[in-house]
Amino acid sequence: MEDRYGHRISYLRVSITDRCNERCNYCMPRELQEWLPRDEILSYEETLRLIRIAADLGVTKVRVTGGEPLTRRNVVDFVREIPKIPGIASLGISTNGTLLTREIAPGQTMAAALRSAGVQSINVSLDTLDQHLYAQITGRDFHAQVLEGIEAAIQAGFDQIKLNTVLMRGRNDDQLVPLTEFAGSRNLILRFIEMMPVSTTEVLSDENFLPIADAKRTIEKRFGDLIPEPSFRTNGPATYYQIPGREQRIGFIGAMTNLHFCESCNKLRLTCDGKLRPCLGSYLEFDIMKPLRAGASDDELRRFFIGVVDRKPEQHDFRNNYQPDRKMIAIGG
Repeated sequence: MEDRYGHRISYLRVSITDRCNERCNYCMPRELQEWLPRDEILSYEETLRLIRIAADLGVTKVRVTGGEPLTRRNVVDFVREIPKIPGIASLGISTNGTLLTREIAPGQTMAAALRSAGVQSINVSLDTLDQHLYAQITGRDFHAQVLEGIEAAIQAGFDQIKLNTVLMRGRNDDQLVPLTEFAGSRNLILRFIEMMPVSTTEVLSDENFLPIADAKRTIEKRFGDLIPEPSFRTNGPATYYQIPGREQRIGFIGAMTNLHFCESCNKLRLTCDGKLRPCLGSYLEFDIMKPLRAGASDDELRRFFIGVVDRKPEQHDFRNNYQPDRKMIAIGG
């Protein structure tokens, strides 16, 4: 699949739930959340069918997201089926890390079970190493569980583990160097992500917004000039650098300040309630659940995918006074 701007679509981010056990300010900034009824959520069988159709059209990479995907029952059984789909070469999962140490079989953690099921890469959200600040940001005191979850992921032997840190001025500015040291000591990739107005517009006030350029300067004050690594890529839009004198990479994801951010976009999003979104930073979404449940054939669903890709915008709308219409937790991380 290729859109009218030359974006070749090879990456599908699949949300399997809107539920989460945390309440992060930038994702779901309300304590009371009206969860979607079960019958309005794609079943695992429906989701796998859509992944198969996407794979037929050239998708090779799948990342399972939420909400918090590990809160959904039988998630390991579901992800085990994805690598069996012809054409799928890369499978990842994004999580807040709080449930990775949960024992799901005698002597087997959730992290180990996911690895055995074929998950190759795992992204864990970690905005701070300070327990008190973590509780403020997430609304939950799960910091110790996340750190234990990261260690469980390391022990499970994933091909790649990435830590994702959302930049928040006045909140975690002083955590950038400690997080870099933490990631380096464990041979993990750390990525700093600019806040985006997905759930609320307030996160982009001058008091809250911390651009990646400022974060990069903070890192360089401690470690020296970062060494660009333009040839190193993961599945997303991060720009990577090596820390001088170390075999450590850190990445920066600047949706707001990088004017070339969208040029290499290769993804679609499938929400848990059956919407295809060609761009996170756009209101455009298309209900594929309706034809799916009305008995559409695979060919009809393929044409639906192609039609959505054809409507993919050239750039996101975040810089144009974007007004959120759905919380990030409902769209998928």
